[in-house]
Amino acid sequence: MQARLIYRNKKKLASGAIAEEVVWKLPHPEPDRPHGYKYRLVYVRGGKRIVGYDNERGKGDHRHWRGSEERYQFVSLDRLLADFRADVVHEEGRK
Repeated sequence: MQARLIYRNKKKLASGAIAEEVVWKLPHPEPDRPHGYKYRLVYVRGGKRIVGYDNERGKGDHRHWRGSEERYQFVSLDRLLADFRADVVHEEGRK
């Protein structure tokens, strides 16, 4: 059984940047994804990833922020999306 796409949203912002959110529901939890979701959230400006949240296999939940990478504490899907969107709003204010 494969992961099932449950949410996808991609938009071009007024600044010209792109924000994309993609979330899949896994058929069962995995060691790196005990919450049962696989996700890729990214904010790209000028062809460069400025903010990203993902949980690729072998790394678990983590956040990319202006060139660095740090662990991310997954609480819920709603919280994940809220955190990402807050980062996007912050970065849009810096442009």
